[in-house]
Amino acid sequence: MRLVHVALLAAITGLACGPKPEPASAVHTPPDLPPQSVPSPPPLRFAVTFPPALSSAPLDGRLLVILGITSMSVYGIALAGWSSNNKYSLLGALRSSAQMISYELALGLSLVGVVLRAGSLNLRVIVEQQATLGAATWNILGGGQFIAFFIYLMAAFAETNRLPFDLPEAETELIAGYHTEYSAMRFGLYFLGEYINMVTVCSIATALFLGGWLPLLPFHPFDWIPGPIWFLGKVFVLLFVMIWVRWTLPRLRYDRLMNFGWKVLLPLGLINIVVTGAIVALRA
Repeated sequence: MRLVHVALLAAITGLACGPKPEPASAVHTPPDLPPQSVPSPPPLRFAVTFPPALSSAPLDGRLLVILGITSMSVYGIALAGWSSNNKYSLLGALRSSAQMISYELALGLSLVGVVLRAGSLNLRVIVEQQATLGAATWNILGGGQFIAFFIYLMAAFAETNRLPFDLPEAETELIAGYHTEYSAMRFGLYFLGEYINMVTVCSIATALFLGGWLPLLPFHPFDWIPGPIWFLGKVFVLLFVMIWVRWTLPRLRYDRLMNFGWKVLLPLGLINIVVTGAIVALRA
């Protein structure tokens, strides 16, 4: 019953955002483009990540498509800060752009080891390559990609502007960051885009590191559960981790945030690529 109440509250809150007028002081040079462009890339990524039985995008290079769409998210945020005619919004947009571009490098490097092990950019091939012994052969465990998963998870926190990496929205410094001048449904689109983005990054992590739609163990009764249920269950676990971290850890300083991306995650990603490439070459 409580879940029904939460769902109804969310629906009513969304409907309440619609009729609210925009403040007269807000100046939006392209008024609707920034908030509409932010929620658009995450569903596109989700369409190419979801289990093949439910996906409508039969692409061989799905991983490249995902990385390409990921780089589009920064445009909506940069345009929002630039078009608001507010210095705090502009500073928040600059912070967010620098943060997202920096952590996209680490995110991309974290996926190279998975591609080297699978020998393909096709998500179906990557998932089926983890199917031998269930969880023991998932990339995060038997595949030796635990460091890559850690890098990906940290970069995902930064890409989705979640604590402890929510510097673009630091209320004590920048009011509300790049969406300070937006209200009503335009703000709702930014809020919606952030949470859709969380679902998509968790879906990508599920497919690449946690066996996708494969069961925990490849025998009864685990294989009686349909693949989409396994996929969604793993996604929900990762979503819980992201929300749990938000409630637990404080916000980082901006210089430490950038140092962590460039001086820790980036070298770790390069080391993981070298080690994984050497292991694959020795086994070949």
